[in-house]
Amino acid sequence: MYMWIDVAAVLLLSVVCAGVLIPRILLISFRKRLFDRPDERKIHQCIVPRLGGIAFVPVIMISVMLVTGVSLLLGDDSLARQMGTEATELSFACCSLIVLYLVGIADDLIGVRYRAKFVMQILCGLFTVVSGLWVCSLYGVLGLEDLPAWVGWPMTVFLVVFVINAINLIDGIDGLASGLSAVALMFYGVVLFSQGEYVYALLSFATLGTIVPFFYYNVFGNPQRGRKIFMGDTGSLTIGFILCFLSVQIARTVAGGDAGAGCNRLIVAFAPLFIPCFDVVRVVIHRLRAGRNPFTPDKSHIHHKLLAAGMTQRQAMVTIIASATAFTACNMWLSCHTDVNILLAADIVLYTAVNIWLTKRIKAQANLSTEV
Repeated sequence: MYMWIDVAAVLLLSVVCAGVLIPRILLISFRKRLFDRPDERKIHQCIVPRLGGIAFVPVIMISVMLVTGVSLLLGDDSLARQMGTEATELSFACCSLIVLYLVGIADDLIGVRYRAKFVMQILCGLFTVVSGLWVCSLYGVLGLEDLPAWVGWPMTVFLVVFVINAINLIDGIDGLASGLSAVALMFYGVVLFSQGEYVYALLSFATLGTIVPFFYYNVFGNPQRGRKIFMGDTGSLTIGFILCFLSVQIARTVAGGDAGAGCNRLIVAFAPLFIPCFDVVRVVIHRLRAGRNPFTPDKSHIHHKLLAAGMTQRQAMVTIIASATAFTACNMWLSCHTDVNILLAADIVLYTAVNIWLTKRIKAQANLSTEV
């Protein structure tokens, strides 16, 4: 009945639980010497624990289930009934989260080959399709509306793998992946709550609350005093899956006439993810054109370009997060008045133009320093 109380409770509970758990993870990391050590590719200059993502899945599940249980004890069974309705999707989503959580822990501790990670990500995409959640329409993109299952199913698997890796690869400077994810989760939570999808709104805000303490330690923590932590693959893989799961859910369930006062469903669902997704496409194309393995790490991401252009880590992080927020708001508004194909083409042109401008500026600075 009072769903906003449940949302506030799950947000507060996840903030408190993550705030308690992350310092303990830091302590264990230093005692067991589990660090992300600096090298020529990485930006940080000293050892930093990278197990922050270990807190994410347990805190999210505890927060959501505890709020649901307390609601039942107080005589409100609306959340439990909605969970029952969505039991298949939620069950397979939990399986996917646990698989990615375990793969992430293994990768952060001992390393996992990218082929093995891809196999597990594809498995999670298959879990999503089997649960009944898949991309059933392109909502006017390329003139396509409803999709047959034989197209929608593989597209959904690809989308799951793509978004997971987009979040994983954008995690290159302090606060960037968590900040972009927080913006998306806030947006998704509000949209889902307004549409009466309270279980998924709870998931959004529980994940958001989990990210808040991590963001503090990641951005403002002092590495010299052992207060800084990275999310590692455990965090980026699980957060990436949650974002993809929620985006597909929004695309499928948001009422056609009520989706942001007539906004295109695809824009509502994926606008918050455009910057990390566009960046992955651009980086892969750049590596292929250079004759390199597209999975080989380098410094060609948008945050690396901003750093090369003279920004500090924090300035680059704030610039990208602010741009993503403005990008989402503008796309939402324009999708109510503009054809979705024109809008997406304009987004791609704008993102490409910004990257070309950054590249020219970096080259100009390099030439100037050489002349000096």
